[in-house]
Amino acid sequence: MSSQDIPEENLPAEQDAHGEASVADDKDPFADPGLPPHEHRIQDIDERAAKRSERAVAFLFTVSMLATVGFIASYVAIDADKSVYIFPLGHISALNFALGMTLGVSLFCIGAGAVHWARTLMSDEEVAEERHAVQSPPEVKAKVLADFADGARESAIGRRKLVRNTMFGALALFPLSGVILLRDLGPLPGTKLRHTRWSKGKLLVNMNTNEPLRPSDVAVGSLTFCKPEGLEEHDHDFQVEIAKAALMIVRIQPDNIKDKRELEWSHEGIVAYSKICTHVGCPISLYEQQTHHALCPCHQSTFDLSDGARVIFGPAGHALPQLRIGVNDEGYLEALGDFDEPVGPAFWERG
Repeated sequence: MSSQDIPEENLPAEQDAHGEASVADDKDPFADPGLPPHEHRIQDIDERAAKRSERAVAFLFTVSMLATVGFIASYVAIDADKSVYIFPLGHISALNFALGMTLGVSLFCIGAGAVHWARTLMSDEEVAEERHAVQSPPEVKAKVLADFADGARESAIGRRKLVRNTMFGALALFPLSGVILLRDLGPLPGTKLRHTRWSKGKLLVNMNTNEPLRPSDVAVGSLTFCKPEGLEEHDHDFQVEIAKAALMIVRIQPDNIKDKRELEWSHEGIVAYSKICTHVGCPISLYEQQTHHALCPCHQSTFDLSDGARVIFGPAGHALPQLRIGVNDEGYLEALGDFDEPVGPAFWERG
């Protein structure tokens, strides 16, 4: 059925730029039907109904705030290994269920509150306006600012203080859900990066034989890897501790040691340095006995073990830390303390 078959009085009217109605004809059978007459909502004419909507919106925003607090409390209080039975889901993680529910409720209530506010309290009158050039004259800019002020006034954000304040509270509190997730990055390291298992009196134990070393066990030009006494591979924290305490010892003729402190901290030419590269923490495993150079196989950082283990090539930022050693009454090599600086790569707290 075409528009010609419809009685003229039943055809949809069209509003022009000034809101005047026009009728479709043979030349333009698909005229814009225009905007329907504006119908007032109950909230527009009854302040009690508007107050009820205001309280409903505030309630939703308040529930969102409480759900966000519940999210944070669940994250802190519920053990990650705890499970609960939820019908019909079965046994599921209590933590995941609590986090999902509280986060979902928080987001839903913010969205539902905003939608209910827009549908019941904000102005819903449609306004048609012609398009204009991108560059606006001063009078148009002034009109835009006036329209913005009208929109702010019609949104009732200034008059509906309860809605405004609870919305701000919900939006301000919700981001805490993301901030609290940073807790999964782990506890703060404190001073753990500055200390290892080495301490005064700890014997140097050969990593291969698991036996303490005597000076006679270390030949000139050899490279031996050691761990502190009492650190065993079956310990639950072995990997964490050995990553900081791994030690390499070499024996150099005392006359070939260039660094004065290195000579003082050695024993009969036996020097002990951290095995952990100061670039990205790779284990150093290559040693050239003629040049006394230790090479990291990851990025070729090279350290001169006869000159304070200073960096002579590669991206490493500083020398390897040296461990001061001596011999106990039984003739075994022992540490005379911990490293005097953090081992491994630099970190921002290092001072």
